[in-house]
Amino acid sequence: MNASITNRPLRQWATTLGLTLAMMMLTACDGGDFADLEKYIQEVKARPKGAIEPLPEPKIVEPFIFKPDGLRDPFQPVQKALAHADDDMATGGGIRPDTERRKEVLEAYSLDSLRMVGTLKDPKGIWGLVKTKDGTVHSVRVGNYIGQNYGKIIRILEDRIELMEIVPDKPGTWREQQAAIAMAE
Repeated sequence: MNASITNRPLRQWATTLGLTLAMMMLTACDGGDFADLEKYIQEVKARPKGAIEPLPEPKIVEPFIFKPDGLRDPFQPVQKALAHADDDMATGGGIRPDTERRKEVLEAYSLDSLRMVGTLKDPKGIWGLVKTKDGTVHSVRVGNYIGQNYGKIIRILEDRIELMEIVPDKPGTWREQQAAIAMAE
């Protein structure tokens, strides 16, 4: 054990000496001739410099001054009462779809692209299971909207889902129409 302790400084000395000699030999191999590198640098500096095109002159835009004389304030909500009154006059006060409510997911699909695949019963009632063309199954209840013609589900039976659609009739008028989605076979 004592032999390894006394030999340690000698080994460190030998390693340091070996590395120093190796570095000296590597630097001695360098001839110090950088003529080819300096020649290349001079060639690059002698190349003609590219011309930079001047920036285009900025276009002067005349300011627009908004004069809202007699116009509706775009930051205030439209008066819904006036809009509904206009609709009633156009449709004769008849049936019309509720365009103010939030659309449901299945209203993006036409009825012929939807298939009833089953029902579920719970204490609150019956649920219908409807499958879209992309394979997603959605659960629906009475009162949900489905299809592109404002169809509202009025009844869910074990073999079909019945709904009432609101479809355009004559120009400016609407009418109710019954429709159903049958159980897929």
